[in-house]
Amino acid sequence: MDTQTDRQRQAESLANAQIPGYVPENAPKVEPTKPAPVAVTPERDVMDVSGAPPAPPTDEEIARITDDVVVALKTVYDPEIPTDIYELGLIYKVELEDDRTLLVDMTLTAPGCPVAGEMPIWVRDACQKVDGIRRVEVSMVFDPPWTPERMSEEARLELNML
Repeated sequence: MDTQTDRQRQAESLANAQIPGYVPENAPKVEPTKPAPVAVTPERDVMDVSGAPPAPPTDEEIARITDDVVVALKTVYDPEIPTDIYELGLIYKVELEDDRTLLVDMTLTAPGCPVAGEMPIWVRDACQKVDGIRRVEVSMVFDPPWTPERMSEEARLELNML
C-alpha cells in the first residue's frame, strides 16, 4: 500500500512539474530574478493599438504599392483557366485609402464558379502581404459581367485566343 501511495505521489509530482509556473507548497522560497531587457522589433503583422491614425501614403509609396499589388494579384490563378486573374481581367478596381486600406473589386468568369467563395480570400491574402497595406477588403461584383474581351493580350496569347 505504501509503495502504491509513493508511486502516486511521484506521478503527481511529475505531472505537476509540467505545469508552467507551478510551485509545490513545500518548495523553498526563491526570489525571482528580473530578466534582462530584450530589444523587440515589431513584426510586420503586429497590430497598432495606439489609436493614432496611420500616415497617408506618399506618392512614391503609392507607386510602389501599386506595382507590388499587381505582382501579388498575378500570383492568384483561376483554377479552371491557366492564367492569373489580373491578366484575365477579373480585377475591376483597386483603390488605396488614406488609412492604407486596399479596396479591391473583382469578378469571376462565371457566377457559378466553384471557387467563388475562396477566390476573394486568395486575393485578400495575396494583397495583404504587400508592405504598406494595413487591411484588404475584397468585394465580389458582377456588374458589368465579365467577358473574354476584358482579357489582356498576354492572356489571349497564353490561351491561344489571338
